[in-house]
Amino acid sequence: QEQLVESGGGWVQPGGSLRLSCAASGFNFELNAMCWWRQTPGKERERVASISRGGDRTNYVDSVKGRFTISRDEAKNTTYLQMNSLRPEDTAVYFCCRGWAVPGAWGQGTQVTVSS
Repeated sequence: QEQLVESGGGWVQPGGSLRLSCAASGFNFELNAMCWWRQTPGKERERVASISRGGDRTNYVDSVKGRFTISRDEAKNTTYLQMNSLRPEDTAVYFCCRGWAVPGAWGQGTQVTVSS
């Protein structure tokens, strides 16, 4: 059974940092690109970052470039999203996903709240 489990969300003040983790199981992790999306109430889900299988290519939405870094650990079947210089507009539920541009599976999401 394919499963993606996020962790690491929470509350942080503007300018702070958080690292999200996504533990994958039930499929061949090393053969799949992975991604992170986010969603705020009343808005469509937005792709944040993607990483290719092997990790040699990454892609980010313009609003997070230079602040967020996606990475993966093949030995742990885990994808990470390091988020620095967080802004209130980054507040959202963040979802881990399998795939590059069109996700084939989703995690349950983890809430990130940026406020003072």
